[in-house]
Amino acid sequence: MEKQKEAQIVFSSRIIDFFATGAYAGYIPFAPGTLGSLWGLFFYYLLLDLSPFLYILIIVFLFFIGAQISARAEIIYGKKDDPKIVIDEIMGMMVALIFIPKTIELIIAAFLLFRIFDIFKLKPIRNLEKIKGGIGVMADDLLAGLIANTILQIYLYAV
Repeated sequence: MEKQKEAQIVFSSRIIDFFATGAYAGYIPFAPGTLGSLWGLFFYYLLLDLSPFLYILIIVFLFFIGAQISARAEIIYGKKDDPKIVIDEIMGMMVALIFIPKTIELIIAAFLLFRIFDIFKLKPIRNLEKIKGGIGVMADDLLAGLIANTILQIYLYAV
């Protein structure tokens, strides 16, 4: 019975590791957050034909499931918001693209803005990062995505 329980824990840890790291992209030693953001672009393209409501619903689901996965991943890795965890970048990039016209220029702009806000973390973003557990891991990227999106929306409104 003990070996079965150990096998379950190992399997569960591997599942958490797979999703937290964006199918192991987070293990790449250079720019794991950027690779996670590219995963976000990939999922954006997969979901292009969905209604905005369903797209937002998927992002909300990803935020909450990502918070659970991130919290468990922090325990597995023994470190708060370990750089290997990229599920937050995946979700944040998807947020940056909500309601943005599907042009290559705007998609690149959303990507660059999101990465800038995620990397440099202005004070409000940095404050969210301090929240304990998986919510803190996800919340700073949610805000970075929202800020990137807002800048693009203002640009689109002004043009």
